[in-house]
Amino acid sequence: MRGFNSMTWRLALPCSVLLLACGDAGNSSDSTSNSSTGQPSTTVDPTTPPTTSNPTTGVSVSDSDTTAGSNSNSESNGTSSGSGDPTTTTNSSATTTSASTTDNPGTSSTSGVSASTSGGESSTGKVICEPGDGMGMGMVEKSFIWIPSQDLSDVAKVNTQTMVLLARYKIGAGGDSPSRTSVSGDGRFVIVNSRQTGRSTMVAANIEDCVDKNNNGKIETSQGPNDVLAWGTDECILWDKQWPYAGGFAAGPRGTTWTPGTWDYDLCQYVDPKVWIGYSAPGGVAHFARVAVDGTVEETVMVPGWNGQGYSPYGGALDPEFRPWMAGLRGEFIRINTDQNPITVDRFTPPGNTQGYGFTVDPDGNPWFAGCGGAVSTYDTDTMQYTSIPGTNACHRGIAADEKYVWAAANGPCGLVQIDRATNTLIKFHNTNPCSTAIGVSIDAEKYVWLVDQEGWAWKIDPRTSRR
Repeated sequence: MRGFNSMTWRLALPCSVLLLACGDAGNSSDSTSNSSTGQPSTTVDPTTPPTTSNPTTGVSVSDSDTTAGSNSNSESNGTSSGSGDPTTTTNSSATTTSASTTDNPGTSSTSGVSASTSGGESSTGKVICEPGDGMGMGMVEKSFIWIPSQDLSDVAKVNTQTMVLLARYKIGAGGDSPSRTSVSGDGRFVIVNSRQTGRSTMVAANIEDCVDKNNNGKIETSQGPNDVLAWGTDECILWDKQWPYAGGFAAGPRGTTWTPGTWDYDLCQYVDPKVWIGYSAPGGVAHFARVAVDGTVEETVMVPGWNGQGYSPYGGALDPEFRPWMAGLRGEFIRINTDQNPITVDRFTPPGNTQGYGFTVDPDGNPWFAGCGGAVSTYDTDTMQYTSIPGTNACHRGIAADEKYVWAAANGPCGLVQIDRATNTLIKFHNTNPCSTAIGVSIDAEKYVWLVDQEGWAWKIDPRTSRR
């Protein structure tokens, strides 16, 4: 193979998996029936009124697109990382996704979390365990990448260590057009969003988290790539929700990100993670729902006058303070200030050539944007300045960030962009072979970079040897 030599592996998925072959531009109609069959869905009504702060940062500019290719509204397979590191658990706003990670059962990695003073003792003499201590985390045992099929309404579960496709799960009755997936920080749960039918579906990664719904004493679930149970019968599908979205392909849920939950000092781990899901409701109001693992909608933050160029919130990510960020395809991006009571929202308007097709937040808390037409860009939250990376003017899709680099899927030419995020410079453009339409990018638990091509290829890249 070219590009990464022996340090790159390629996984060819069966044709039946059908890695999302088309995105927003490839969909012939924005109209859809909102009815569904099979497993019953729950309609959730917004319960929390909007609390939106006035814009405090950003630059007001024209939202018109002038870069070639920027009007395509094309959205395809991007990936979201679930590396177990809350500061880099990102949701690239695109369409295939995501690298899921599972550490030792019942634990979650907290690499990159700011740690308080640790090693002290309580009044009872018990050692106080703080986030970042690394106590009880163990080695990575399981790591998965989850890749949805737009045509089959299912999601494929691939072991990133063995490169074996383990299972496939129906996430709807059909015609769902699953788009984003997002994985909890501990790797145990994955959300699959269906943009066409406005549904979000929760899947358990580990058998111990599945539920014996028919009480027959065993878990009935997919056991392989050709063992796909009918919609509503796989017991590793925990729940699904039909959101009160505006209807049509553009308004369905896309942007998603997980928070790690609450730190348990006795267990020395995060528990009760939450997931934030964005969709567009009637009247141009963006809804951001915080959902518990059991499916309870705990809070809904509403942002009126959402400027997403006709689309729902496109991508989501989490910053080091565990605050969710959501970006539009074009138009605006926001930060949900969950550290404030009541919750507020900061809205930002980037320059017109900054597109959020792919979106992530790096470990320093700075958002990154990859658009289909224009340069990869970043926003410095300290200086409130936008920077376009020289030499990256092209069509980009999914994007992810690790400790040193930012990685973006590129089309025309097809490959992977590697950026030094400390210097905002292009390190290298990696040509993969074969390469058709590179879409999704993610980083797994072992820090390998994954690039997903919509023709059915998945590349696993060792970043330690990629700078050649």
